[in-house]
Amino acid sequence: MKTSAERLVSLDFFRGVTMFLLIAEFAYLFPLFLDPALEGTPVHFLGVQLHHCEWAGLHFWDLIQPFFMFIVGVAMPLSFARRMAKGDSNRQLLMHVLKRSFLLLLLGWALYCIMPGRITFRFQNVLAQLSVTYLLAYLVMKKAPWFQILFSVLLVAIAEGLYRFFPLEGFNHPFVAGENFGTWVNLMISGETGEDHWAIFNAIPTAAHTIWGVLAGQLLMSARPQKEKLKTLILFGLASLLVGYAISIGTPIIKRISTSSFVFVSGGYTILALALCYWIIDMLGFRKGVLFFSVVGMNSLFIYLFAHVGGANLLRTIVAPFTLALFTPIGPWFAELATSLTTLFLLWYICRWMYKRGVFIRI
Repeated sequence: MKTSAERLVSLDFFRGVTMFLLIAEFAYLFPLFLDPALEGTPVHFLGVQLHHCEWAGLHFWDLIQPFFMFIVGVAMPLSFARRMAKGDSNRQLLMHVLKRSFLLLLLGWALYCIMPGRITFRFQNVLAQLSVTYLLAYLVMKKAPWFQILFSVLLVAIAEGLYRFFPLEGFNHPFVAGENFGTWVNLMISGETGEDHWAIFNAIPTAAHTIWGVLAGQLLMSARPQKEKLKTLILFGLASLLVGYAISIGTPIIKRISTSSFVFVSGGYTILALALCYWIIDMLGFRKGVLFFSVVGMNSLFIYLFAHVGGANLLRTIVAPFTLALFTPIGPWFAELATSLTTLFLLWYICRWMYKRGVFIRI
């Protein structure tokens, strides 16, 4: 039986895989899979799944942000339990949450604030969105599970209502790109419609993912038998999928504006992904290769920021002359693949180096 202080290895693995995929994107690995010469092959299909849907629909890559927000929620009860065991008061916990939310918002804004000739307020990226969902999840995490579920569903319903019934002409087409409530919010906050129609307002409905993560974390911390925990995760995951696909009959699945159907469908797949990791790693005890991914997740904030602000490009610039010289004779595509894989390896190795030396950068 697990104690509150014991790490969930499955959670470390889930976080690590998610972050590994993110840094693989920064290494420019996935665009190579979309090479026209590969069209019709499994590699090309994989490449399509590793890119966002242009608008309506769902690709695997559309699940990465829900994964990340959910994982943060799962970790919250475990983290706060450790803090309380060390003597932190409720006021200290609240101040920690407020500080962390502010820093996430600041970092998320800073990554995209500088535009040609001006500074703009963009809050569409995962860090800025997480600053809101993290705070909302904390405010209700001590409530009963039914209250947390009701609150999360209410957030999704409010978003659905605003998109469907927003009265302003030109922004009253709920599921049309550039003509919806999310676009209006973007204009009011940042003065622009939003790059590729990503909506700042997404932080409100997707707070459900972080709240559901908290509920999953509380479940996994409980004294219930492991089989009962697994069964509960699977049932809630399937229920969320059922609700989401039922809603999609009238509300399309659109990740860029986080429609209600998207929140439930992506949430369902996310819960089932955790259930799978929990079953294989924590219940069956299969841990071969787990550390390979876990070292990335243990410094997730650092490696995300490092790769985002130019670290991945710097590493790529360093290795490219060597990989291109060695592999171009085989073919340009293989040379680019070698460059991306080497860059990805170096990003992973930085995380491994930090892990080996006990260096963990958190806020």
